[in-house]
Amino acid sequence: MEPMTMRADLHVHSKYSKRPSEWILRKIGCSESYTDPHRLYRTARERGMHFVTITDHNTLSGSLEIAHLEGTFVSEEITTYFPEDRCKLHVLAYDLTEVQHADISRLRENVYDLVAYLDKAGILHALAHPLYAVNDRLSLETIEKLMLLFTHFEINGSRDRHQNDSVKAIVEKIGKMDMERLANKTGIKPIGREPWKKVLIGGSDDHSSLTIARTYSEVTGAWSKEIFLDSIRMGNITVVERVSTPKTMGHNLYSIGYQYYGSRFNLHKAVSHEPFLRFTDHVLTPKRDRSEDGFLQRLKQAAWNLRRPGARMISGTTRLQDLLLKEAREVIFEDRVLKQVLEGDVIHLEQMDEVWFSFVNQISEKVIKKLADSIFDNLSGANVIDIFQMIGSAGSLYTLLAPYFVSYSLFTKDREFARLCQSDLFEHRKKDRQRLKIAHFTDTFYEVNGVALTLQMQLQMALKNHKQQTIITCDLRPDASGVVNFAPIGVYEMPEYPELKLYYPPLLKMLNACFEQGFTHIHSATPGPVGLAALVIARILRLPFHGTYHTALPQYVMHLTEDNAMEDLMWRYMIWYYNQMEAIYVPSKATGEELAAHGIPREKLRLYDRGIDIERFHPSKRNGFFKKRLGLTADTIKLLYVGRVSREKNLPFLVEVFKRVAAQREDAHLVVVGDGPYLPEMRRALAGFNASFTGYLEGEDLEQAYASSDVFLFPSTTDTFGNVVLEAQASGLPVIVTDSGGPQENVIPGETGYVVPAGDCTTFVHAILGIVNDRTKLETMRAKARAYMKNRSFESAYLDQWNSYRN
Repeated sequence: MEPMTMRADLHVHSKYSKRPSEWILRKIGCSESYTDPHRLYRTARERGMHFVTITDHNTLSGSLEIAHLEGTFVSEEITTYFPEDRCKLHVLAYDLTEVQHADISRLRENVYDLVAYLDKAGILHALAHPLYAVNDRLSLETIEKLMLLFTHFEINGSRDRHQNDSVKAIVEKIGKMDMERLANKTGIKPIGREPWKKVLIGGSDDHSSLTIARTYSEVTGAWSKEIFLDSIRMGNITVVERVSTPKTMGHNLYSIGYQYYGSRFNLHKAVSHEPFLRFTDHVLTPKRDRSEDGFLQRLKQAAWNLRRPGARMISGTTRLQDLLLKEAREVIFEDRVLKQVLEGDVIHLEQMDEVWFSFVNQISEKVIKKLADSIFDNLSGANVIDIFQMIGSAGSLYTLLAPYFVSYSLFTKDREFARLCQSDLFEHRKKDRQRLKIAHFTDTFYEVNGVALTLQMQLQMALKNHKQQTIITCDLRPDASGVVNFAPIGVYEMPEYPELKLYYPPLLKMLNACFEQGFTHIHSATPGPVGLAALVIARILRLPFHGTYHTALPQYVMHLTEDNAMEDLMWRYMIWYYNQMEAIYVPSKATGEELAAHGIPREKLRLYDRGIDIERFHPSKRNGFFKKRLGLTADTIKLLYVGRVSREKNLPFLVEVFKRVAAQREDAHLVVVGDGPYLPEMRRALAGFNASFTGYLEGEDLEQAYASSDVFLFPSTTDTFGNVVLEAQASGLPVIVTDSGGPQENVIPGETGYVVPAGDCTTFVHAILGIVNDRTKLETMRAKARAYMKNRSFESAYLDQWNSYRN
């Protein structure tokens, strides 16, 4: 017989393999894999494997069940431990006898005893998934010991490309001197005559029959099992692999769950009359052999009386389980590819993980939208009990998505550990500074407000200073440089602020994008829907979660609703949300004290002393802007307000203040720059007074409006910082603020402006008149305001914050 190329997938599990990973199965509610050994054999042969073996955990049952079939040999996956720290390992052992299995079972508690036995008995064996921490006790020191104990290492088909590439790099890099150094360091005698020569094998680590032969071992010049295995011993082997992703693992976990529960509850009986189950059966179970074709064809024909999505829909119920089923049916019938799968059209096996991801993503998006709408509707109506009921029911949504959450979490952990191993294992050098790549999540970026403007400036600084910062948001506008803008799955318009919209983010798409980008930190600028997505993603990807407290939302809610219960509810939410973070950047000491008083640990708080673009906002921009725009002469005292025109900015108070000023200074003119829901009422309140409303200004118009004014008024009691207060001073304007909130910390009282008691109209009026009635004082304050801002560069503040991520 002529030698030929022979293949085997050396790592496949059957129903006898109790745990692909015990905690993973627990996460998805199963207790075991459930794949028939005979189906595994047929599937492996169909996919071009000449030899078939089953490596169940600590049992030969799966292998023995097919041992009489052509091209098989008996194997197992052995769970073993380092006795010094109970670090768990999986070792693949091939072509065993039942007597050898009994010996292995007796020795497997100690990896040193196990390896000595396997080596003495001449049993071909390999370390499975070498860089995967089975019980989270794997360390660099452990990897060093494994290099001494094993010759064969597996390229694992269920693991990430980064992990497998790291295994290859380590095996290729290790040399004779490394082995001698490690032997001296650990006291372990290396296995083999030339222990620095390592061999890679390939196996799929399949638990569901979906990914058999995704990665396999290939030997040229073999025509028998004995020659095949001997070739592997000597290293005459090629590993053929196809990369796995979290989508692949997620697909497998859903399949394990479906096969397990399908067997336990006889779900196959419902496949004939439930489109959702029929679709699921196609995507989550391996291709059946020809003996089942007739049965499937009968199912297909019997089920087409349910072609339309509404044929069997459940109505009149709010139960999330029923909602999931309803949405699943609609998604299947509305999506062209999913409908093809339902109809039995052939979809390539390698595309099925993408098909299933698309299906789960679409269902989750629909359900998230309905849940979010209900929560915000109840929040708007102050229906607190219903809000908590809706939040509680979201647990079912977590169950739906748990396999993907588990997969992305595992892959992230493995990727980081593999990176550390590859860079540090055999190199003795000073470590580089921590790599930083930050995803900055925000519910607002394109709007005109302080948060959005700050983020836009941060992005400019990141690009200028070559920092890896990406803004992640959710809006209907296209991406910009440094911005990843996800199309929203829904939108909620605030009744009090129709121009403000809350966009619902596509969670799974965001999660996948963040995983692929390899971020090191997640930062949240806002606690809205996008901020919540940031929290979930940070937890799944095991990344540090930082945030900025930009906006005093509880106070805003109080202004809008005048309901103490709603303010208290918002405080509870905010404290819960920000307590999930490792670090919280606050714009002022007053804001930090307020958060600490409500329950945020002080050690989490970091003062972020923000700056502005001091060259953009400059007294040189003073050019009589308002004469051209509003017809105001140089003698007119121009009192400026810039910001959102809304009640929570305390603008009814400003109206009263200006009326009193106008009674004493006829030449005083109030200029309001901005827009918002209070604008029509404010216009009416100041009808007949010297007041002008410009609407939003930006660019040079805004810069000239600042510099061409005389005094800046900012009556807000809810702002945590107040960028506009800095912009005004940089433009050479004295400022008057209240003693409530963050802006008071951005003024030198008596030099660059005044800080007056919140709600004290008389004192506010006196402060204004004290400046405008004394021309010398006005000019002195203008100069001091500009001088104070010369050291408040936005760029330096940004770089200080960037470096703080390393702390």
